[in-house]
Amino acid sequence: MSAHKPLVWLPACHRHLDLSDPGGYTVLADRYAAAVCELGLQPVLFPMAGAEQVPDLLTLVDGVLLTGSPSNVDATRFGASALDTDLLDPRRDALTMALVRAAIADGMPLLGVCRGLQEMNVALGGTLYQRVHAEQGLMDHREPDTEDLAQQFAERHEVLLAPGSAFAQWAGGTRAQVNSLHGQGIRKLGQGLVAEAHAPDGLVEGVRVAHASSFAFGVQWHPEWRHGQHPFYGRTMEAFAQACREHRRRRTSP
Repeated sequence: MSAHKPLVWLPACHRHLDLSDPGGYTVLADRYAAAVCELGLQPVLFPMAGAEQVPDLLTLVDGVLLTGSPSNVDATRFGASALDTDLLDPRRDALTMALVRAAIADGMPLLGVCRGLQEMNVALGGTLYQRVHAEQGLMDHREPDTEDLAQQFAERHEVLLAPGSAFAQWAGGTRAQVNSLHGQGIRKLGQGLVAEAHAPDGLVEGVRVAHASSFAFGVQWHPEWRHGQHPFYGRTMEAFAQACREHRRRRTSP
């Protein structure tokens, strides 16, 4: 591992993949780690990290990328009841709720993707729709039922971007096409979040953290997916990478 690459913490998910192994598995979708590597950064995992270790571990890294996941944020964390159909990951929830708040307080570059956006929102006191597709007036934001990843991650709908926002700068305008692979979505914004991207149905799709001292954004779409072929995704990911490089320089400068 190059000592000169900025280190990006990717919180892991936890699964019971083997019924004969009750201890479970720590997992991370390769596309997130691959995107980080393609940006010249080094992904790192702390598989058994708990909330109490977040302050110490943040001193070792230069950015946090909250990844998407098939699991949902537990609804009990925003005053609702989990659905019987929910796939939950309590270990990840416990870690990321603390990690979001600590990263923002420390001025750590932070990017939340899909579940990561929802984690940011809940960690800051917001709430979620548990099934966006069941809400009157909202679209079905889930991916098509296919095993073909290219179809799942294809551009699905437009997002409307706030004029003058970083999103509009990355997109080169106030409209962009994005993919859509989520069942939960933001209902009430968390404290300090500013909505700067919306789907055509009004659902919040992109936020920034007001008054953050470093890069701090969350998106409902997946900019890591083939970001080198998609200018909007690519500029978003590069802005995060640049913030991580700047943090690395500050952290390691004499």
